[in-house]
Amino acid sequence: MRKLIAGNWKMNGLRADGLALARELARRAAATPLACDLLLCPPATLLAAVRDAVAGSPLQLGGQDCHTRQHGAHTGDVSAAMLRDAGCSHVILGHSERRIDHHETDALIRAKLAAARDAGLVAILCVGETAQERDAGRALDIVSRQLAGSLPDEMSAGAVAIAYEPVWAIGTGRTPKAAEIAQVHAHLRAELKGRLAAPEAVRLLYGGSVKPGNARELLAIANVDGALVGGASLVAADFWAIAQTGS
Repeated sequence: MRKLIAGNWKMNGLRADGLALARELARRAAATPLACDLLLCPPATLLAAVRDAVAGSPLQLGGQDCHTRQHGAHTGDVSAAMLRDAGCSHVILGHSERRIDHHETDALIRAKLAAARDAGLVAILCVGETAQERDAGRALDIVSRQLAGSLPDEMSAGAVAIAYEPVWAIGTGRTPKAAEIAQVHAHLRAELKGRLAAPEAVRLLYGGSVKPGNARELLAIANVDGALVGGASLVAADFWAIAQTGS
């Protein structure tokens, strides 16, 4: 399975920064083709600029969130249809920072995934446990609950990817042991059986302090089909190094 390396820029980057980063990655991708898919997910304010900067390159564009409706009186929100119209192929949904900061529930995330599907976007559904839940031995229960509550029925395998991002590993420099990641990813793969027609075709990504120094080990773990990269995706050399290990 071709791996997906996705960069989540989060709330970072002004126009000059975003353009410089996108152009440098597009230049590298043109000079050295990769055997993985590269996805950039900048803030909504930079979508158009990044789209133009990577035009003609193999880099893909994604949003960081979308509304449940395709249009309407929802001040400040962006719909999946708008993301598609802006050139996006993917959208990140259910990230722990959205679940925590905006109190997003599984039911709300499920509706957002349905909206993304209907707009023709690939949804990257994030799941993951907190440190307290991990220490209590509840990691598998938590990701099972989030997957069951957030994944709509009648999703095709090509319309969704699942990103396992343990909350305690995001931006902390800490990563789970390889065996712990393998256990969760195998569990997610098993949970998808019966929900999707081709569960083996769903890409399972790992996210949480992915960097050049650990990417090779992480991407070699069974059932890890790519990475959702945070801080390291803001540095062209680091993100490129991660992408090279995924090729």
